[in-house]
Amino acid sequence: MDHRTVFFISDGTGITAGALGKLLEHFPRTNFKQVRMPFTDTLEKIKLAKNAILEATEEDRARPAVIMSLGNMELRNSLKEANAYFIDLFTAFIDPLGEELNQKPLTGAGIAHSVMGTNYHERMEAINFTLNHDDGMTNSGLDEAQVILIGVSRCGKTPTSIYLAMQFGIKAANYPLIPEDFERGTLPEVLYKHVDKIFGLTIKPERLHSVRSERRPDSFYASLDNCRKEIATAENLMRSSNITWADSTSRSIEELSAIILQKIRQPKKQAA
Repeated sequence: MDHRTVFFISDGTGITAGALGKLLEHFPRTNFKQVRMPFTDTLEKIKLAKNAILEATEEDRARPAVIMSLGNMELRNSLKEANAYFIDLFTAFIDPLGEELNQKPLTGAGIAHSVMGTNYHERMEAINFTLNHDDGMTNSGLDEAQVILIGVSRCGKTPTSIYLAMQFGIKAANYPLIPEDFERGTLPEVLYKHVDKIFGLTIKPERLHSVRSERRPDSFYASLDNCRKEIATAENLMRSSNITWADSTSRSIEELSAIILQKIRQPKKQAA
């Protein structure tokens, strides 16, 4: 494995620069040491960053990569005096877009989040709704839900719901399919009037067995045979109810959320 240090340097929280850290996943043969330096908004702090870059170069015997989001041109140019590979959000993306739009971009710290903050209260409401409707905690208010995730226990419903709420302001409820549903052979009655909002999650039995065994080892609940039966029955229930579902086994929360958003944001078909 190669070793390389990556710095995320920003004059604000660093969340915008940090989001580009997903780029590192494309290079699995390199072991990245990630160093985050938010609120680097003075020349003195830039000097500290440059010293850290120098130390990392000596330690790794290779120049670091720097993903930077600095609106101030003086700070930007000073940092670039260091020997590093720079990915500059302003130079690469924001400034060229400003030229295309014939506009001078805003450069103050936190600009990206002030723009996102226009729907801040909407996202907070979605998060509260999602937490209150986690794991079938309550049936009250399901009319407000924009999506209801269903699936067997431990297939990824809760983290996906919370991600949808936090990132997109989606009011997401989730409802576990339990042995009583399997014995009855139908979805919980409370869900039928909301069937157009339902999206299912499934998972490979071996993966579910592994996840459940961490929580309740050597239990019937976690046994591979029970996992196989629950998943098969859950998929039959969703199939008979014409519910779209996705396999969470090898998909990230981001991927699952993209699939769900595509489904729930499709234009509703007009009645003939």
